[in-house]
Amino acid sequence: MTTPPPVLTDPRTRAAYSEGAGIHRIVPAGVAVPRSVEEVRALVRWAAETDTTLVPRGAGSAMPGDAVGPGVIVDLSQGFRRLEVDPRRAVAWTGASVTWAALTEAARGHGLRLPPDPSSGAFATAGGMVGTNAAGPRSARYGSVRPWIDALEVVGADGEARWVRRGAGSGERFDLDSDGRRFVSAAFPKTRKNSMGYALDAFAESGDEVDLFVGAEGTLGIVTAVEWRLDAVPPHRAGAALGFATLDALQEAVTFLTTLRPSAVELLDETLLRFVVEGGGAVPPGLAALLLVEFERDAAATARGAVADAVRGLRPLTAHVETAPDSAGLSALWRVRMLASPVLARLPETRRSLQVIEDGCVPLDHLGAYLAGVRDAAARLDIPVALFGHAGDGHVHVNALPDVTRTGWREAVRALYDAVSDLVIRLGGTPAGEHGAGRLRAGLLTRLYGAEIVARFGAVKRAYDPEGMFNPGVILPADDWEPLAQMKVGPAAAPIPDDIATRLRDLERTGAWQTPKTELAR
Repeated sequence: MTTPPPVLTDPRTRAAYSEGAGIHRIVPAGVAVPRSVEEVRALVRWAAETDTTLVPRGAGSAMPGDAVGPGVIVDLSQGFRRLEVDPRRAVAWTGASVTWAALTEAARGHGLRLPPDPSSGAFATAGGMVGTNAAGPRSARYGSVRPWIDALEVVGADGEARWVRRGAGSGERFDLDSDGRRFVSAAFPKTRKNSMGYALDAFAESGDEVDLFVGAEGTLGIVTAVEWRLDAVPPHRAGAALGFATLDALQEAVTFLTTLRPSAVELLDETLLRFVVEGGGAVPPGLAALLLVEFERDAAATARGAVADAVRGLRPLTAHVETAPDSAGLSALWRVRMLASPVLARLPETRRSLQVIEDGCVPLDHLGAYLAGVRDAAARLDIPVALFGHAGDGHVHVNALPDVTRTGWREAVRALYDAVSDLVIRLGGTPAGEHGAGRLRAGLLTRLYGAEIVARFGAVKRAYDPEGMFNPGVILPADDWEPLAQMKVGPAAAPIPDDIATRLRDLERTGAWQTPKTELAR
């Protein structure tokens, strides 16, 4: 029988895994680095025997705290490297540690790709993408990863590995009757994306057990491999940068653009455009927002025609227009988006970028109201923010940028969290469009869905993880839930060695999450 991998409990290794890409710092009890399915099975059996909780983790780039926790971290990033592409069937098989970028590179040689493209694709692992039902700029046309997943290999709480396949039904662990399906359909927000809680809405439609695991954030089992459905790479792209002087004009423009079947409609709010200018970008003055729009088509003329339709249809609304007739021109336009991140990364230590309200998604007709509401709340609380995101989905990322030397900054950030959570729910939206509830948003589930849906979430959890082994406190909140508890910033942060704290901060600044965390401890 395979023995479980060693659980590393030295203080330096534990410290190296205490942070991810979000706001949290939680020093785990230990770290295990399995390199095979058999080792994962053995680790799960050991955890069951010793009443140990497990926190599945890939690169650690998850924002809402689902990759950190007080139990034993299960680092799946250093094994599970299977990568096979079958061009005839347009499918691929990847181990949990394979990144979106690696899969894309392997598929490109066959004229194929995985269309959902997380912005973190250079380090977003297959297991992590499944865990949050990840999406990206092209979700406006292709959606999240859910419909592109045909099967998952999962190690469950019983220590057994099995393949969960789309089309195989719900299995025997959990199901919804017809009344339950109607209730779920009515209770879920009518947004284009939602990664908040278990996907009972998708499950109610498909009846497929796989839809319960997609977006489950490692709380139902440990995903070790994925079978993906691929799509042909469209041969031609064209696009435009469209600037707007008001949020009302932006709102009307997004609604119109979605009728033209764009592959991406990306938002750069004026709060982010200021950082673009600081980074050396040329941005026309007086814009409330800039939209970067992409069209993918089978013919060059058709792609250029879609751009012409967009420009002509929005001429009364736009304050700035720049077009790109092909892929090369489009890449040049999109560089404006790339200038903001380095500037944000270079902020002084006194001005930290905190992802506390970074994933709200609202119905498209409320996008302008959401942007205005976030801006107003931030101004009232005197917290600078940078807003950007996937406007074609009504999905906005927000970086709060408080001065952490200012008295009362933590209370102001909590007030911003409360105000924006109230706003997104009031507008019929979800606090998590693509990153998951995690620990950060778990306590909002009842306000979003109501007690009956949350009770069904609990039934899902008990059906697959009756002893609460996998990622407790994620999705379903702990009894003492507090969204801003155990932050990595401020005097209350858990103490870790200074050199490891510096290295973790460097990862955050550079986005080098693919770095093996065991190396940080050496």
